Order: sequence, then C-alpha cells, then structure tokens
Amino acid sequence: MKRGILFYIFYVFVQFSSSFAAPQVRFGDTTVTGQDIPSLQQDFFGGIPFAESPVGKFRLKPPVLKTTLDVKEFNASSLGYACVQPPPFPVELMSEDCLTINVFRPSSIGPDSKLPVLFWTYGGGFMAGDSGSYNGSAIVAQSMARGTPIVFVSFNYRLGPLGFPQGREADHLHSLNLGIYDQIAALEWVKHNIASFGGDNEKVTAFGESAGSIMTSILFLNYRIEGLARAGIFESGHAMTLGVFHPERGEIDWQNFVRGVPSCSSLAMTGNTFSCLQAANSSDIVQGLLVSIAESPYSFPWRPVLDGPDGVVPDYASRRFLRGEFARLPFIAGTNLDEGTLVAVPPFSPVTSEDEIVQGITANYSPPVVSPQTLQSHIQTLLQLYPDIPGLGSPYNTGNNTFGLSSVYKQFAAIFGDLVFQSQRRFWSQEYSNAGIKTYGYLFTEPQTSSPPVLGVYHSSEVPFVFGNLTGFPPLSPSSANLSTVMMDYWISFATSLDPNDGRGMPRHKWEPYTSQYQVLLQLNSQNLVMIPDDYRKKQIDFINSDPIVWLH
Repeated sequence: MKRGILFYIFYVFVQFSSSFAAPQVRFGDTTVTGQDIPSLQQDFFGGIPFAESPVGKFRLKPPVLKTTLDVKEFNASSLGYACVQPPPFPVELMSEDCLTINVFRPSSIGPDSKLPVLFWTYGGGFMAGDSGSYNGSAIVAQSMARGTPIVFVSFNYRLGPLGFPQGREADHLHSLNLGIYDQIAALEWVKHNIASFGGDNEKVTAFGESAGSIMTSILFLNYRIEGLARAGIFESGHAMTLGVFHPERGEIDWQNFVRGVPSCSSLAMTGNTFSCLQAANSSDIVQGLLVSIAESPYSFPWRPVLDGPDGVVPDYASRRFLRGEFARLPFIAGTNLDEGTLVAVPPFSPVTSEDEIVQGITANYSPPVVSPQTLQSHIQTLLQLYPDIPGLGSPYNTGNNTFGLSSVYKQFAAIFGDLVFQSQRRFWSQEYSNAGIKTYGYLFTEPQTSSPPVLGVYHSSEVPFVFGNLTGFPPLSPSSANLSTVMMDYWISFATSLDPNDGRGMPRHKWEPYTSQYQVLLQLNSQNLVMIPDDYRKKQIDFINSDPIVWLH
C-alpha cells in the first residue's frame, strides 16, 4: 500500500491562502511559524527537530534530545524529511536528518489551553513508514466538532539498520533499539514543549499501529512511559509481536548491511564497523540497506532486540508480567479480523505445504528459548489445532473459497494471525485486567470492499477509519465513513477522559471495559457495532498463551 509525504502535503495545504496570518508559537528563544488551515480552523506546525541530526558522530547512537532550537526564527510550515527506507518511498523525500515532530491544533488556542494530546507512532515493519503519511487534521476536526478539542502530534523515528542495529558490535556499544529511544525523545520533547502549542503534557495518550503499537507497548513494559503519557492505544501490535531475540542473532544481517556499504564493505566481518559507518555518506548507507533486505534470511531483519536490564527491552513480556514489571496505565487494545493474510499471501510468502509452514515457523522462532524438541512439539500441536480446512482458515467467513491459491494459504494466515497478533492482544488484555487496570478491547471486522477479497479484513485496514478517510487509502463508503466517525469519537473520548463513552459526538454503542470476569470486545463493524465475548478460537489461543515463552512472547 503506497504511502508518501506527497499525499499529505497536497491534502492538507491545498486550501491554504496567504491572506490568513500564519500561526506562531514560542518556546525557548525561538519563534516557530506554522501553517494556517482556514477551512478546518486549524494550525499545522511541521518538521520541528526534537533531536540532533543523527548523522556523522551521532549516526548509530541514541538520540540527543533538543528541547529548544538554536535559531531565533524557525519555519515550521511544512513537513520534514522521512527517515531512510527502501523503495517505493521517493528518494527525494527522505534523509537521515529526519528526527522531526509535527503538531496539529485548533486555531486560536494559547499556551494556557491545556488540551489533551494524541501522540502517534506509525508502523511499517521497522523498515518503512513516516509521520507525514498520517494526516491528523480529521481527528482534530472531529474533536472540535464534539466539543472536546485535542492536539495531535506525530514524529519520525529511524528505521532499518540505522534505527534497529543488530549484532554483537551494536550490543557491545549499547547502540540497540535506537528507534525506540527516538520515540522516547519525541515524548520528552512533548513533555517540555507541548504547552506552548496549547497541549497538556499531563494528558498525553500514546497510540500507534503495527510497529508503532509494538514500540508503544514496549514502553509499557519498562516504565519508560510513566511521566510521559497517561494512557495508550495499541492497534494490531504488542511488545513481542515479532518475537524478540538477543542481538547476535542478527549478526548476519549486520554483516550483509556493512558489506553493501561500498566504503565499508571490507570491514563487514571484523566486528569493528561503526567508525567507518559513521563516516560513510548517506547514499552508501542506502545501498547497504538494500543489500541487507535482499539477502536477509528473515522476513523482518530490523526490529527490537533484547538489550539487558538497563535497556528498553530487558526481557520477554510474559516474564515481565509474571514479575509484575509493567506500567499501570489504562489502554485500548485491538486487532483486525484477518491479521495474518498480508504476510501469508504470495509473493510475500511462498508457503504451499504444511512442511513449509513448519519450516517458516521454525525459522522465525529460532534459536528457541526452550529446547528445539519442545518447539517442534508445539508446532505440531499448532497444525492439529489449525488444520488445512479452508472453511476454518483466514480470511475468515469466506467458506471453502481459496481464491485460486493453495488451501494452505488460509491455514498459514490463520496460524500467523493468531500467533503474532490475536494471542498477544488477548494475553495483554487478560494480564492487565487481572491486575485491576482499566482496559478496553476491540475486534475490527468491517468488510474491505475496495481491497482484494483474498486479504479479508487485513492488517492495517483500520488505519483510515481512525484517521477519517486517510488520503492514500481507498475512499470509504458512506456506511464505513460513519463507522470512521464513531471510531474517532471513541479514540478522542478515551484521550480526553480515559473512557471511550463520554457521550459526545456520534450516538454509539457503549464500550464495556475488559475485566477478569467480563472478557468482552467491541466489534467495530458499521452493520453490527456490538459487544462480543473474547472467546474466538479459544482452544487455539489458550494453547499459544499457555506457554508463551515458546513463542518468544
């Protein structure tokens, strides 16, 4: 699905008129000038650095927070560059100098307004994505229409080997999970500066989708979120969604990356690459990125890793929960009906037999924390619980239709979706509710009429609903547009009151909390918006969650 900054620029600023005074804010000794959006009665401020440019000596290092700017005047009327990533993202719209933040706010508010803040982290498998593809103006507009205005914030974090270095050298130099530290730095910038834009730094709700949701939930596991946000919204992703490993597992990916950087290729296997990489030019870095992706033995080579007791991913989530080591903050957590289809469909996955399913699962959960024999035993049980019967597979509710593919596609999509997404959402909901913390859960089931039926209600398909018919996605039907408004109301209500049921905005079904005694989800569907029991595929997901460490959860 193509997303790019151009969609966002044209959509937001097409109606700009120079006859309107450009909005200004001041923090530190700098006057920041933004862009007026008169048709929406909103102000936009974009491309504001929240950290030092991560190049040269700052490349492959944790971000250096910038709470002030070293200029008297700063033009924030347009977006900054996206971070370095592979095609099809346009090369001219990306740069390593990308650690910038964006703010949408209602016009004519001042530093004393103290509006709640929605803080967005994008997804993209830790290899792609940018804040500019997510236009927050519809969310702000709906918040204004319902009488509960909010401020929307988005930011960029480093991707691929620059954001998530792998291997022994990165571990030794404490240069792991840099993209997550970028996220923390952006939250710290909000803590310092959002009041200047009319926001309340005590009322920040951090939300994200896919990789962005994974990153946000990781912060819930090590207390890093406390003091920076008061709640979260997790859309299709939790801390261990892709499994986490020790950094040495990715040594081959790091070597492939360095080997692809022309000026450093001779050092690829020396374990002494950082100095050379910090001196390399950006075009060389991009070449290395492309080589690493092409030659990686893994579907997601660049991702969070275990980084020790003082890091952001100190241990597996199941162990952290067992020890009670998690932030006691409320959240909304949900998934889409067919989370596994995007990864299972060709050409992303060539799986056509159960043997290939076994090989794929084995590769993605190796080296195992348990014995190899235990892992294989669990995989065999999975195949029994998820048989090759098309009517039971994903996309769900499609009967025996295999869409011209091997029936194993639907089997693999069901296994992958539950193993990676559905089981973890249920695990988190149960653990938090058992601890007496307020949580809400959802299952998004709205049919995607403009997408291929083979994908069903696929991973990320809820995103345009949350953002109000987001540009770059297929347009929403009238009934889906109505659901989009309802979903924005739920999200905004939660951000402003920590309860999705404030009675403002569109009339909508009451969203019951998820409790240890009442495990329920809100089904997000324009034709059937109701509470449902959280018991789909109970036997299968209970098995997965009965021994979560097997699946690196």
